[in-house]
Amino acid sequence: MSITLLSSPLQGFTDFRFRNAFHHYFGGIDTFYAPYIRLNGKLKIKQSYQLDLQPENNTTLEVIPQVMTNDPDEFMFVVKYVQSLGYKELNWNLGCPYPMVTKSGMGSGLICNPAKIDEVLKKAHNESDITVSMKMRMGYDNAEEILDAFPILDNYPLKNIAIHARIGKQLYKGPVDLEAFERCITSTKHKLYYNGDITSVASFKSMEARFPGIDHFMIGRGLIADPFLPSMIKNNTTEYPKDRWEIFSQFHDTIYQQYDAYLSGPTPIKMKMLGFWEFFSKSFSNPQKTYKAIKKAGNPVKYKQAVASILSNEK
Repeated sequence: MSITLLSSPLQGFTDFRFRNAFHHYFGGIDTFYAPYIRLNGKLKIKQSYQLDLQPENNTTLEVIPQVMTNDPDEFMFVVKYVQSLGYKELNWNLGCPYPMVTKSGMGSGLICNPAKIDEVLKKAHNESDITVSMKMRMGYDNAEEILDAFPILDNYPLKNIAIHARIGKQLYKGPVDLEAFERCITSTKHKLYYNGDITSVASFKSMEARFPGIDHFMIGRGLIADPFLPSMIKNNTTEYPKDRWEIFSQFHDTIYQQYDAYLSGPTPIKMKMLGFWEFFSKSFSNPQKTYKAIKKAGNPVKYKQAVASILSNEK
C-alpha cells in the first residue's frame, strides 16, 4: 500500500516561505495544509493569510487552505475567498487545543457541539460546491466527544477526517491515545488520516503496523524537529544523507533571509527563529545546549555566529 504524507498546519510556522523551502530542500510531503484563517468576527481576510494562499506563492506544491470558525457565515465567506483563488478544498479546524481558541467554542472546543457542526456543514454543502475536509482531535475534555460527532459528520460527503489522537485539554502533553483512534476507525464511514507523535521512522512504522487500513499520515511538530523525516519514511531508510548539515544549513539560511526581509527589525526575526529552534534543536546531538546558544544570541551577528558554530560541531 502506498503511503501519503501530509504536513499538519502549525500556526506561526508552516506558512508559504517554510513550505516552499521545505519542499525544495527535503521533499517527502505530498500535501501541505496552510495554517488556519481566523476572522475574529470581521468578514475580512488578514493580509498575512492572503499572502500565504496567493497562487504565485504556492506554485510547486499542493496546498489546502484551512479555516477556524464556528460561524456558518464566516465559513461561507472563507469558502468564497479560497474558491476565488482557485482552491477546490477547504479544511475545517476542529483540532486546535489552545485555551484562547477553545474557550470561544472553536477548534477542539467545538467537537462537543454536534448541532453547531451540523449548522456549518449544512450551509457549506447547501450553498457551495467546495470539498470539505476536517482536522480534529478526539474531543476537548474526553475522547468520547468525537464519537458523538460522527453521526452528524456521516451525513455529509467529507473528503476525509484527519485526527490528532489526543484530546484538546492535553495540548501536546502525555501520550497519544491509540485505542481511542482505533475506535474512531470503526465508528465512521469517512476516510481517516492519522496524526500525532510521528517523530521518527520507527514511530511511523509502529503506527503503520498498528493501523494497517490507514494510508494517509499527517506529520506536524516532527517535521520541523527533523525535516528529513518525511523523505526518510518515503525511502524506508533511517540513514541521513551524507551532506545532511549542509542541506539543513542552506534551508535555514533560505528561511532566515525570507523572514528577515518580511519582518522589520532584529527582535521579530529573533523571536521567529527562536520558535523554529525550539523544534530544530531536537535533532541536534545536544538539544538543550543548542537551544541555549540560540537563545543567548542577542543580535543578528551573534545569531549567525551561534548557528555557524552549532552546525560546525555537528559536521
